[in-house]
Amino acid sequence: MDTKLTLKLDHLIIEQAKSYAKEKNTSLSKLIESYLGKLIAPNDVAEVTPLVKSLSGIIHQSNKTDYKKEYKKHLLKKYAK
Repeated sequence: MDTKLTLKLDHLIIEQAKSYAKEKNTSLSKLIESYLGKLIAPNDVAEVTPLVKSLSGIIHQSNKTDYKKEYKKHLLKKYAK
């Protein structure tokens, strides 16, 4: 259930946050709710950092690759002695 919350914030911050929310196609309420949710989330939840996000998709892989087979080969090579 949603509950109304009234906040007092600097006018410039509000305007910039509204612009940011509009760029992200979301509402300011949802943006703040998301932020507060992240603040109170358990610490064991992994967060994707901007660096990791920027690296996503830069390696192109063939659809023909059998990932399970390749991983099995890797493990056998690593642990077989």
